[in-house]
Amino acid sequence: MRFSSAVVPLIVLALVAPAMAGEARRVKRPHLDLRATPRMALMPIDVVLVAELVGGDDVEDFYCPAVEWEWGDGGRSTHEADCPPFEPGMAMARRHSASHGYRQPGEYSVRVTLRRVGRPLAAATTLITIR
Repeated sequence: MRFSSAVVPLIVLALVAPAMAGEARRVKRPHLDLRATPRMALMPIDVVLVAELVGGDDVEDFYCPAVEWEWGDGGRSTHEADCPPFEPGMAMARRHSASHGYRQPGEYSVRVTLRRVGRPLAAATTLITIR
């Protein structure tokens, strides 16, 4: 079977285009990193926590999430921003920070969860020791 020179490029395009489209749809999700400063301290102390999305692409799922902090001492807090609608090319906030006071000694497991429309997107945990 012989193809004309006009048909061969169309066949190649038909075979390559779906593979290229699949690559274009692959999105790298960032992961969440949580740091506390200080991680070990004498009471009373206010600890600063920074949650940072590392790597991945700026995707709509991670644009303007609710940030939920669980302090490990029974307390929790949530921050929900009022953001304009997402448009392709918009940058997402990759850094979220908060401060929390510890007045009793102990080991506290602090967890931060990013949520969008109530569903969890990413979470991270760190341990703080207060003496």
